[in-house]
Amino acid sequence: MNQNTIKTLEYEKIKEELKLYCQSGLGKELVEALAPFKDKRAIKNRLKETSEGKNLLKKNLVPPLGGLNNIKSVIEKADKGIILEPEDIRNIGDFLRASRNTKAFMEKNLEYAPNIGAYAFSMIDCMGIEEEINRCIKGQSVSSEATKELSKIRRHIENTKEKIDKLVRDFLGSSKNKKYIQEFFISIKNGFYTIPIKAAYKNQIEGSIVEVSSTGSTAFIEPKAVSKANSELKALKAEEAIEEYQVLAYLTGIIYEKIKSINQNLELMAQYDMVFAKSRYSIALDAVEPEINEEGIIEIIEGRHPLLKEIEVVPLNFLIGKDKNTLVITGPNAGGKTVTLKTVGILSLMTQSGLHIPAKEGTRLSIFKEILTDIGDNQSIENSLSTFSSHMQNISNIIKSSTKSSLIILDEIGTGTDPREGAAIAISILEELSDKGCITVATTHYGEIKEFALEHPRFQNASVKFDKETLRPLYELVLGESGDSNAFWIIEKFDIGNKIIERAKNYIKAPTIKPPPYISDEEKSKVLKVLKEKKEVEKNKESKEAFLAQRDKIIFQRGDRVKLLEENLIGLVYSLEDKFGNIEVMVDKTIYKPHSTRVKLLGKAGELYPAGYDLDTLFKDYKERKLNHDLERGSKKALKKIRKEMQKNNRH
Repeated sequence: MNQNTIKTLEYEKIKEELKLYCQSGLGKELVEALAPFKDKRAIKNRLKETSEGKNLLKKNLVPPLGGLNNIKSVIEKADKGIILEPEDIRNIGDFLRASRNTKAFMEKNLEYAPNIGAYAFSMIDCMGIEEEINRCIKGQSVSSEATKELSKIRRHIENTKEKIDKLVRDFLGSSKNKKYIQEFFISIKNGFYTIPIKAAYKNQIEGSIVEVSSTGSTAFIEPKAVSKANSELKALKAEEAIEEYQVLAYLTGIIYEKIKSINQNLELMAQYDMVFAKSRYSIALDAVEPEINEEGIIEIIEGRHPLLKEIEVVPLNFLIGKDKNTLVITGPNAGGKTVTLKTVGILSLMTQSGLHIPAKEGTRLSIFKEILTDIGDNQSIENSLSTFSSHMQNISNIIKSSTKSSLIILDEIGTGTDPREGAAIAISILEELSDKGCITVATTHYGEIKEFALEHPRFQNASVKFDKETLRPLYELVLGESGDSNAFWIIEKFDIGNKIIERAKNYIKAPTIKPPPYISDEEKSKVLKVLKEKKEVEKNKESKEAFLAQRDKIIFQRGDRVKLLEENLIGLVYSLEDKFGNIEVMVDKTIYKPHSTRVKLLGKAGELYPAGYDLDTLFKDYKERKLNHDLERGSKKALKKIRKEMQKNNRH
């Protein structure tokens, strides 16, 4: 999916919210990699999985994912032959327990969740490894029960520690040593059991000086009797470490032998974590599973933007794609038009990602190969692009990338330049996208676009409601009517001044803006004279251009042989120019509808065919096919034509 769209519609924020409902790093990794699907079957399956998980949770059937953790790095170490630490092995044991419990849970509740329950049949039982880990590892260390030898060594270690403790205490309790001792406690220094002795008597004690205090007044000495026992303890500790290593090597080995099975379980458990995260997110949003189609139909019933939780908004009711493929939304700034665009876009992305959407049952969304957006101010300082230029650069890429399987979302199309030119460009862009079969939703302030949408058969107007008292958007979309900018309401609220407001209203009513009344009569006369002369020049120029255009304009007739300049094809004119300047041209039984300015006359019908020639014979096949097609789709015009011909035949 287009990355600009992902960023603009804040898809990553949806994923961050979804991660909060994951129970492990495994699920979070899958959510991080989540992207909208484009295949209908895959989308339908993912939506169904979310619904099944939600169904289980609502029945208080919660999957036992406790103990689930990301053991990928641990498995990688085992795969490389690195001996695992007790903590790593404990984590694998916890994961295997969670896998086993989840497998049993899903198989037990298969009737409620047949799709996600089927994953459990692919999970592999590793009970043998789990039991060995539980026997050999206790907490974060190797258990004494792991081997008989380890148990024996640890008993000797405990006995030796007790022996050392007795020897040290006997030394401290001896009246003979009392005068030598600086302080009566045992201090373990670097593994040696030492007693603080007065420096003056350090040579009077049999033993090893381990350390001297910073002042030099105290020597820490390990008595000779204790030193011998401590050496025995160190030897036993070394034997213990060797035996523990053997146990860890054994456990690492049996894990390595089942590493393929563990990885398979790892993937399936990650899927379960993400599926149930989607289900919990659906419950949190009070969301539903939308119906999906591939016909470009978007019908949202009381939809809400998932990120606008703290704002009270009127739910969105939206429809496009049945017989209209372009929706033009009008209304004031800050009126909720952009929120409407983003709601339509993000709900589409969520649906194609297998997520439920915050809307009512019956909501339908289409599957799109691409969702392309132009929202916000894209001014680029680095590339020296103005707002208008940047928008046009983006829209140019959109037009090139778009197909009939594209959803196009355009915010304030044509702004940033002269309003008349901007409106004309916007209309042309929207018409081009409509001709390509795209589903397009656009916002605008331009009255020309609203008027064009009223006339075009594939366009529809819509408006957003605005609270004129509080100047707040109501986020309510009204289909079938265009909205106003409410500029005068807004400036009245901000106390711009009645004089300014009334003058502005008069300027709107006036056909031309006349000079202000505060200049002198002489200056006023000069200005009026200049304006009059300018108006006459423009009028003469327009008359001349109109005359030349009329003189040079070719009036195409039915049967004329013409060339389609853009397609480089040759055909015959089938129908005359309509009010939009388009004509129908038949090329090899296919009808094209170019603008008359994009057609070159090669031969007039009067010169190509004899007088009285029946031109209908040239188009008979097409006419019959067109009539049949119109009848099949229930065209009233076609039915009326048939009845008229039947009445005519009956009279004869």
